[in-house]
Amino acid sequence: MQQEKQASSTFLATETETARLILLQEKVREVAHIRRHIELLKEEKLKLEQELCLKDSHIEELKQHVQMLMEKNNAKQEVILKLSEQVFNYDDSNNSRNPCRVTLKSQQEEIEHLKDDIGAYKLQNRFLNSELYQVTKLWRSTAEQERNLIMKCAYMEARNCRTESKYLTTLRRLQESVTGVEKRIIEDVLRDSANDDAKEHGLSLNPVREYDEYGFKTVPDYEIDDLKLLAKIQALEIKSSNVLNNEMTERTIKAKWKNMPELVPSDELKTLIRYGIPVEYRREVWKWIVSHRLQNVRHQNHYAELLKKCKTTQHPASKQIELDLHRTLTSNKHFASPSSEFVQKLRRVLLAFSWKNPTIGYCQGLNRLAAIALLVLEEEETAFWCLYTIVEILMPPDYYSKTLTASQVDQRVFKDLLSEKMPRLMAHVEQHNVDISMVTFNWFLAVFVESLVTDILLRVWDAFLYEGTKVLFRYALAIFKYHEEEILKLHDNLEIYQYLRFFTKTVTDGRKLMSIAFNDMNPLRMRQLRNRRAAHLEKLKAELHELEKIQEEFEKSQEQLKDKDLDAGVSEDEDEV
Repeated sequence: MQQEKQASSTFLATETETARLILLQEKVREVAHIRRHIELLKEEKLKLEQELCLKDSHIEELKQHVQMLMEKNNAKQEVILKLSEQVFNYDDSNNSRNPCRVTLKSQQEEIEHLKDDIGAYKLQNRFLNSELYQVTKLWRSTAEQERNLIMKCAYMEARNCRTESKYLTTLRRLQESVTGVEKRIIEDVLRDSANDDAKEHGLSLNPVREYDEYGFKTVPDYEIDDLKLLAKIQALEIKSSNVLNNEMTERTIKAKWKNMPELVPSDELKTLIRYGIPVEYRREVWKWIVSHRLQNVRHQNHYAELLKKCKTTQHPASKQIELDLHRTLTSNKHFASPSSEFVQKLRRVLLAFSWKNPTIGYCQGLNRLAAIALLVLEEEETAFWCLYTIVEILMPPDYYSKTLTASQVDQRVFKDLLSEKMPRLMAHVEQHNVDISMVTFNWFLAVFVESLVTDILLRVWDAFLYEGTKVLFRYALAIFKYHEEEILKLHDNLEIYQYLRFFTKTVTDGRKLMSIAFNDMNPLRMRQLRNRRAAHLEKLKAELHELEKIQEEFEKSQEQLKDKDLDAGVSEDEDEV
């Protein structure tokens, strides 16, 4: 009513008809809008009433379903009660029939006892775990102390070796600067040190063993006292280097070898082999390398066939083999006696190879290669195939032939590489007319046997068997780099030759030499070696052909001179007439 009065008063207050008409139209629109809104509300009300009816019907259905479930539940409870009564009745009847049967109560009591036992065991287990933890902690602490002591002992041993080495070196220099009684005293001390005569309480004070793992004398028996002393100093330095390397690096390397599942060619394996194969794994790794190299070679039962041939037919090279047997690795105890097992094995291996390759037959140097193979591989047949692998597969053709053509080529290639890598050193030796091939020829031919100390020698062989001949060039260059400054200090042809004769034996740090060979001498690729070998081979063949021509011409001229002398000569009978 209030709204109608306000609308009427507003309508009457409007002065013009137009304004009243506009006001009336607005009111009409408002009325239409209100009507539409009312219609929507009615429709919504209808929908809500329908939904309410549906929900009421659904509630009725749910009530009926709940009632049915309750009835089913009651029926099941009644069934359970009946079955429980039957079970109890059955148990009572069984108990009355069998008095030994354990009742439910006794079982429950037993279960309770077992629970108590389990609780006691758990408590005891916690106590034992605590004790075990303490014991483990003590064991780890003791093991750590033991490792520290071993490390300390190794450093002390290395320091002792270095101190003794410096002591002997100092005495030797002092000997050169004094005279008279002092010199004789120093000579006696040095002689005793070189001969390892010092004993105390039945124990040798010398930290160097007499023989290494493969039977080589650690300090060779030189006739000259100075050489004996130098060998002793060198052995001490090698011992010191090996002790430190064993503690710092060898353990890690041995762990890697131990954890290696199988041998497969890879960069990781190549790196490990370059560091040197541990003694306990070297035999198996060499066997694997040889068998890997012989994949395309028929070698089953072939060695036995060759031995049969050796027994029935004497090879022309057998005499030379017999002569060289007793000159093979004279510093090794396994080859010291002519009747030793290793000498007999070496004879059979060399004779079998002479029949395997009649073109070569036998060449001096093969005896040392076969001897090293026997010392490491031990098995005679495997050593034979190792020798075959070196001569027939790794080395270029004609390396061990009568002309040693490929060996001469390698010396020329090596001189080229030495000029590139160490031009100062090469110019120095050429200035003093020193032909380095007189020293290095045997390095390549015998793969450094009896040139390097055993430990370093076998590391060279490890890499050589796996990678091939480029390793020989790398190590030959590394040896000169190792001693480059010492050689440059020498300014006499004879002094240089004398130094080069023994300087390989003064290489004591195998790790340093390996680093120089495979790091400082880069780049050095096999393709580069092949190209240089091919170029020098052509030159050498041309030179040999020219020499043959000169020799033929000389022989012809000699024959012509002989013929002229015969024609111009007069016999003794004619002279008498």
